[in-house]
Amino acid sequence: MDAIKFVEDTMLDAKALPEFHVGDNVSISYRIVEGEKERVQSYKGDVIQIKGKGKTKTFTVRKMSGNVGVERIFPMTSPNIVDLLVNKRGKVRRARLFYLRDLIGKKAKIKEKTTISKK
Repeated sequence: MDAIKFVEDTMLDAKALPEFHVGDNVSISYRIVEGEKERVQSYKGDVIQIKGKGKTKTFTVRKMSGNVGVERIFPMTSPNIVDLLVNKRGKVRRARLFYLRDLIGKKAKIKEKTTISKK
């Protein structure tokens, strides 16, 4: 229990990230520090899980790099997240999309959620 308290004390408060859900396609601008140099790298993929609560909340983003699937876990309260942009809203019925790991091609595509605007 002390480890969780330590993490909560050291992590910053959550930024005002836009609301996103599992199945959404997001672009994350992430600050990478290498020695004296600092750069911002863009990472685009589908959110396959959101895990945890409070300051220890994380989300996993999966992208295809060639024929290889690459997953990366981002803490919600990370000070290195510069920007998060939701590209597409996904229509899924699961909280964890680990079944995408076994699918290839069109079968691995997430359907887009359509919204009807009332006028």
